[in-house]
Amino acid sequence: MELKATPRKSQEKLAPGMIPAVAYNKEHNVSFAIDRKAFDRAFRQQGLTGLFDITIEGGETFPALVKTVQMDKRRREAIHADFYMVTYGQPIEVSVPLHTTGKSQGEIQGGLVDIVVHSLDVIAPGPRRIPQEITVDVTRLGIGDHITAGQIKLPEGVKLAADADLVVVSVLPPRLTAEELAAEQQAAQVAGLVAAGALSEEAAAAVLEGDATIEEVKADAVEAQEQSNTDAEDLTNTPQGEKE
Repeated sequence: MELKATPRKSQEKLAPGMIPAVAYNKEHNVSFAIDRKAFDRAFRQQGLTGLFDITIEGGETFPALVKTVQMDKRRREAIHADFYMVTYGQPIEVSVPLHTTGKSQGEIQGGLVDIVVHSLDVIAPGPRRIPQEITVDVTRLGIGDHITAGQIKLPEGVKLAADADLVVVSVLPPRLTAEELAAEQQAAQVAGLVAAGALSEEAAAAVLEGDATIEEVKADAVEAQEQSNTDAEDLTNTPQGEKE
């Protein structure tokens, strides 16, 4: 996609609607200005993998990829763009968006597809051979299954730059319902109270079976302790020789 630009000197004030930009490689860099709206439209369509043919008015023309875009957070618009100059026919490493297709067997069983990696590092044979996206079919995945980077079929001529063992997609077990989560949390709390000696195993069993709440058994335990203390005091205060 062609992107027209105008020459720019450092710290030069730009015309309204223009933003500063720079393009570079290991041997060369050039500063210029581009129309914000034109760049925004092009970048939304091309992304980080789309090739731009940048034409500087009265100057050079060169192919480049967007490296980074600095955004105005309040206005949500570009305020600066960095491009990386490339050479036609020369291999280039890029990060390509990864998307899934199909509905996994695990999803049908109630599981969840987890896209662990949202982009994949690959080496394309040239700038014009960079894939716009990489699609992964998850149809056959069951709960607990996953796909690694090395298992993904890449377009012809494109090589993997990431670790082949990198997990990119997995299918997780179903999430707990609110009731199941509450029960799990209660079980953990009861186990902690038993370990701390604040709850007897009999009381814990009553809670887990639904016969009593933690508050009720704790109250009973406090009441029993108070009664025990009272009985002990009564025994201590009983005159010697007095029989009950």
